Amino acid sequence: MCVLRRVSLVLAVLIGALGLSSSPVSAARSPAPHASAAPLGPETSVPFGWVEFCKRYAAECDEPATAVGEIALDAAALGKIKGVNALVNHSVEPVSDSEHVGVIDSWDYPSDGKGDCEDYALMKRRLLIDAGFARGALLLTVVKDQHGDGHSVLMVRTSRGDFVLDNLNDEVKPWTGVPYRFVKRQSQESPNVWVSIGAPTSAPMYVAK
Repeated sequence: MCVLRRVSLVLAVLIGALGLSSSPVSAARSPAPHASAAPLGPETSVPFGWVEFCKRYAAECDEPATAVGEIALDAAALGKIKGVNALVNHSVEPVSDSEHVGVIDSWDYPSDGKGDCEDYALMKRRLLIDAGFARGALLLTVVKDQHGDGHSVLMVRTSRGDFVLDNLNDEVKPWTGVPYRFVKRQSQESPNVWVSIGAPTSAPMYVAK
């Protein structure tokens, strides 16, 4: 079975399990947590893993055809975001790229049910896009953990600030509520442009948790 077909089947199973709709998410508002917006800096280097991912999944890396937006964070939207985060966290077995595919860093969908941090983030991004959320609000992000090691999460830009979906935590937290040093993330204008976050810091060579 080809890789793209395996990915499609995995996505279909996860979407069915969560009951996600392909129709746009309602913009009706109700109380939801507040967060700040992450301070962005200048353009920076694009992770090698994203470049290689785009060679395999060119359509995933096309320039967005619609205006940049943010997610209206009402109770329904927050519920779907939390559901996707927890579902993927519990559906994928954590394994390092070196153990899994024999290379230090490889970004891909966890089509065989195994992957590391960026694979979780890619799957969450894809499921949320399929649920009707704007791609420009779903931003792959590179951080450094408490030990200075590279890690990847999905940052969600909303009407109530920026939130983080992390494979190491089922909670959807404000970006300031996680114990990481933020390095860079995708630009809202283009998935192929990356911008620094906060004070300049050296980017990790790879992400692996």
